[in-house]
Amino acid sequence: MQIIEYFSSPEKERLIEKIEASGWTAGRFLGELLRNGTFFDMLGGTGEVFLLMDGDDLASFLTLTGQDSIRDETMTPWVGFVFTFPQHRGHRYAGILLEHAEKMAASRGHQRLYIATDHVGLYEKYGYTYLENRIDYWGSDERILFKELG
Repeated sequence: MQIIEYFSSPEKERLIEKIEASGWTAGRFLGELLRNGTFFDMLGGTGEVFLLMDGDDLASFLTLTGQDSIRDETMTPWVGFVFTFPQHRGHRYAGILLEHAEKMAASRGHQRLYIATDHVGLYEKYGYTYLENRIDYWGSDERILFKELG
């Protein structure tokens, strides 16, 4: 298994196709943001897409960005678009990527990392704590969780 970063990869088009092949609505939206060059505009001006590769096969991906679906400049950075392909589930691959994103955020001096989700129990097993519910950019009620990085 190897973690690569989308924007550092020379194979961007191939990686977009793999992300979009997730069949997940948010994965297709992420692919659209990358393909159209609107990723940074939509997600707070900064960000990375981390991909966990099993050889040539994309096992899992997530983003680490300045903003996410909850618009609050006091809350940054955010993990988003967390997805593991069905055939790779059960191995905690999302946890590997979460840990990588946490280390990256901490190395940049951030004390907390946030995530907006409708899942209950998934991120808590990785050390995230429920903060509150808020209405996101699209009008959906989302749970906000955080993790202390220090």
